[in-house]
Amino acid sequence: MLESRRAVWLVLLSAGSAAVAAQSAAPPSSDALLDPVVVVAPLGGSGEPDRIPVDMQSASAGDFEALQAMDLSDFMNRSFGSVSINHAQNNPLQPDFNFRGFTASPLLGLPQGLAVYQNGMRVNESFGDAVNWDLIALSAVQEIQLLSGANPVFGLNTLGGALSVRMKDGFTFARNEAQVYAGSFGRMEGTAQFGGNDGRWGYYTNIDYFREDGWRDFSPSDALRWYGAVGWRGEDSTFDLSAAHVNSDMSGNGAAPVQLLREDWSAVFTHPDRTRNELTQVIAEASTQWAGWRVSGNVYLRQLNSDSFNGDGTVFEPCIEGGVEFLCEEDDDQPLRDQSGNAIPAELGDQSLDAINNISTRRQRSWGAAVQASAESQLSGGRRNSFTVGAAHAHTAASFAADVEVASLQPDRSTNRTGIFADELRTELGNGNRNWSLYFIDTLDLSDALTLTLSGRYDHTRISLRDHSLSSPELNGVHDWSAFKPAAGLSWRVSAQVRAYANWSQSARAPTAVELACADENAPCNLPNSFLADPPLQQVVANGFELGADGSASVGDRAARLNWHAGAFVTVNRNDILFQTTGGPQANVGFFQNVGDTRRAGIELRIEQSVGRVDWHVDYSAIAATFADQFIVNSANHPLIPDNEKLPVAKGSTIPAIPRHQFNAGVDIRFTDALTIGADIAYRSGVYLRGDESNLLEPTGGFGVVNLRAEFAVSQAVRVFARIENLFDRRYETFGVLGEPDEVFEEFDDPRFLGPAPPLGAWAGVRVRF
Repeated sequence: MLESRRAVWLVLLSAGSAAVAAQSAAPPSSDALLDPVVVVAPLGGSGEPDRIPVDMQSASAGDFEALQAMDLSDFMNRSFGSVSINHAQNNPLQPDFNFRGFTASPLLGLPQGLAVYQNGMRVNESFGDAVNWDLIALSAVQEIQLLSGANPVFGLNTLGGALSVRMKDGFTFARNEAQVYAGSFGRMEGTAQFGGNDGRWGYYTNIDYFREDGWRDFSPSDALRWYGAVGWRGEDSTFDLSAAHVNSDMSGNGAAPVQLLREDWSAVFTHPDRTRNELTQVIAEASTQWAGWRVSGNVYLRQLNSDSFNGDGTVFEPCIEGGVEFLCEEDDDQPLRDQSGNAIPAELGDQSLDAINNISTRRQRSWGAAVQASAESQLSGGRRNSFTVGAAHAHTAASFAADVEVASLQPDRSTNRTGIFADELRTELGNGNRNWSLYFIDTLDLSDALTLTLSGRYDHTRISLRDHSLSSPELNGVHDWSAFKPAAGLSWRVSAQVRAYANWSQSARAPTAVELACADENAPCNLPNSFLADPPLQQVVANGFELGADGSASVGDRAARLNWHAGAFVTVNRNDILFQTTGGPQANVGFFQNVGDTRRAGIELRIEQSVGRVDWHVDYSAIAATFADQFIVNSANHPLIPDNEKLPVAKGSTIPAIPRHQFNAGVDIRFTDALTIGADIAYRSGVYLRGDESNLLEPTGGFGVVNLRAEFAVSQAVRVFARIENLFDRRYETFGVLGEPDEVFEEFDDPRFLGPAPPLGAWAGVRVRF
């Protein structure tokens, strides 16, 4: 659990801010959508939507409140197109987020393909490009924009899109507010936020506490998050300083054997599986007008400490030496040695050592700076030209340490502690990551109706690895990647109501430290804990093309305009990287490898309208995510492949874990000025299981989920609200993987593990403004 001392400190800090708020004569502000501009660069360069050749989905704080979403990923899953999440970890704070078949996940081992920025700072953790959604409290977010495509300007990892998150400050949130809700699964969340300004100086602070017991067995989690900001606004200049501190403790016990779930939907395979994150970060931003240019920049410091403890079935086998039974690695007759050099027995006391504890720590300190300048000019013939140029540098120093402790499974399938560690699987790795880049965007009106946008970015990335254990010198090395990636697009204003666009873009991501350190088929790693070798991997390069149109149409009353979007896209990843499992009870032993090209192609349709007291929206996406090359993959647990044989993957096979059909619809009805009731439905088609890249097994079932919500204004200052999720208590799964259930349940012979989704849940709360 979180340290009470930190909790008291954060509460006092927020209370102090409240005292300042009470003395401030700050004017009120609204949480309405900001001006409709597209963020076209990490530091907030903006352009009108009808001049930028991309699709953008955006939302603001008012939308988050109306939907009563739990976090950013939950909100986007229910209201944005081409978005889905899965329950690989079965923790609401650790979702796998997918957009157009590209992933932003907190889990090491997944091929990440989305860039996420918070106040202009990239928050993909450099060690594995992972995104920790638990570190961003939704209540402190002012606005988000999800941009589509392989936009090179947003840098590494922008293979499928970029998410820009702007946090609140004293100029966008100028009031005091508290909220609390509670309900199913022992879940409760409380938030207090205070903000204000005097026209020049502004302040904002937010403290958010979340806890739940979890709907599955042995799955408690909590998170304490603080965010604060001060800012200054001059005639032509701005300055903002923000800071955040987060402590989270999450239990995510992952997928479970299908035979176990038939007996008990809430059961877990083995436990515990805990991740603890501690984040401290500071970001300073400034902008000014100088010689006709808008110059902006930022500097940041970010420290993230992550500790994980994963109890699992054993990956070792008994072997005999001198008539005594010891533990050995698979296909090895040499006993494992502990930290003292002694052979590890197969039993300890009267208990078999039939389990392991994967224990790891990560320490990541990142710092960086960026600057960009934007200007507008009129060229010959009165043609408007907008130009932005920028540069950025980022550096991360990381350390990773991991141990594999032998253990015994207890009657409730938890693991005990023995203090006996497999010495040869101990890892101590140092990692340095440096990236510097130059980028530009030029938007030129070729005519009153046609706009051309050209952009590009040069990145140089250096990743250094150093074995601190002195037992794996093959890890030592320095790896460099350099590339210039361009983009070009046209936006055509067909009429006052219709805009069409086309865009070609290219982006890349360099292999991460976790991939480089686990890339040898002959030395597979126990993800994410044991690194043994670093054969070179090629960087992934994405080529994307998309076209679309959007606009509005009058339907009866002019105020009831129907807004629509239709588009199509295709993105091809060259030299994509895949984690190939070689075994493990939950398929977490394996290695990373370039497997050739992959392809994501799809269509997107979106309609929304406000009619009187009714707001509604519908969106549909069809995404075909396939392997574009034939290759051979390890699939140690596939039931149709004989032992020690590999699985041929045919060109055109569907990539696992990505639903082909995705549908969202929602409606909110304001029955009175005080009462609003809303509902939303999400449908996702089934997905193939990881480990079945050849699509030989049946996918998971498709599902539709209905959610309800209501809000009632008791007064201008007090609102009560309630929501129900999975109204019809539908049992469904969003994820699947092939594993080894017989390592724990000898009678289980079905290798399918599924990620079950939560059952019916209900919550109610109150929001007070003062």
